[in-house]
Amino acid sequence: MNIRSLTRGDGVVIGAAVLLFIASFLNFISQSCTGTCPSREMPNGWDSELFPVLPSVFLAGIFAAALIVAGRALGERKFFGLELSQLGIGFSVFATWSSLWTLFDGPGRGFTLDGSKQTIGIGAILAFIALLAMSGAAVATSQVPALKAALVPDKPAGAPSPYGANPNAGYGYPGAQQQAQPGQGYGYPGGQQQPQPGQPQPGQPYGQQPPADATAGGPQGAAAPAGGTPGDFAPFWFAVPVARPLYGEDGSPAPIAELAPGTWYLAVEQRGQALIAQTQDGRRGVLQDTTGIQRG
Repeated sequence: MNIRSLTRGDGVVIGAAVLLFIASFLNFISQSCTGTCPSREMPNGWDSELFPVLPSVFLAGIFAAALIVAGRALGERKFFGLELSQLGIGFSVFATWSSLWTLFDGPGRGFTLDGSKQTIGIGAILAFIALLAMSGAAVATSQVPALKAALVPDKPAGAPSPYGANPNAGYGYPGAQQQAQPGQGYGYPGGQQQPQPGQPQPGQPYGQQPPADATAGGPQGAAAPAGGTPGDFAPFWFAVPVARPLYGEDGSPAPIAELAPGTWYLAVEQRGQALIAQTQDGRRGVLQDTTGIQRG
């Protein structure tokens, strides 16, 4: 389940479902009388004497919110030819319609034998407000840009580096001034950049010195990225839009780690369209799917 696919409209639906659940425990009807009212506990949405309020208003509304959110988070899977969110919208409209009629002539209304009058309670009113907001947000999410915006942003403004470094520390850190030229791929700067002492070298993890000659023969020279020389690549920070596996540099088919959205990783080398990425614990591997990554 990908919660980053949820929108602000889905957030309204979730909030309305919480309000609807709270309203189900409040008095669905209230009592008024001219003299002293007889002592009686007013029923809420869970009392059987108000049937079918529970299944047609409260349970239908909560079930509708669950379908809408699940349909968005699970990628709009279909059930009997309809997407889950479409089924949820239908249930929310049905629950709103049922709740509307309880405001006019719901169960348990009118005068009783002792002369007291029973009217709508706070539970019925809050239930209608919650369902109206739920169905309105569910229908308008696809049309209103403000509701279509992501509920959880991919990268908060000014997000700090996971390594605790200053985002503007320079070479390779998020916020550093690196301009790539078209056609040069990930991490190729417009001009030659000289690494500073103590900073990560191209193709090397933290704490290790670069080889004396990266273009020489042997294993060190074989690690040169495709499309340019090792000196042309500038390490940079990036984040993935969805969880993606990180494979070993030895070509093993089994992933050695998984890159999670919302976390910054360091790209230390490029191999064709793939990147050699380094995790926070120092492990290095091949990120084969680089589509949609966000550079720092």
